[in-house]
Amino acid sequence: MANTVDWPVRVSLVEEGGMTTARAVLDTGTTTFTGRGTARCSPEDPDVPEIGDEIAAGRALKDLAGQLLRVADDDLQEVGAAPPRRENRMAYGWTNALA
Repeated sequence: MANTVDWPVRVSLVEEGGMTTARAVLDTGTTTFTGRGTARCSPEDPDVPEIGDEIAAGRALKDLAGQLLRVADDDLQEVGAAPPRRENRMAYGWTNALA
């Protein structure tokens, strides 16, 4: 039997003085995680706020993903099912194609 769970993520962006700050909040129903990211417009580049939004939001979501993977690692260790810890390990089931 399939089990479906929704985890809403809310991304908030603030642009000020050529810098964009993003906050991504994930509510799992039992825990809330917050990822953060920033982007700064170089003085030589044209000011395109949408690009800053994309970069800052992407960084906040990447931070959020890292938090989730660390929690999953800890949970796996608690039940004795964790793979050995390695530096620069990619997410489960994926290898580093660039290595």
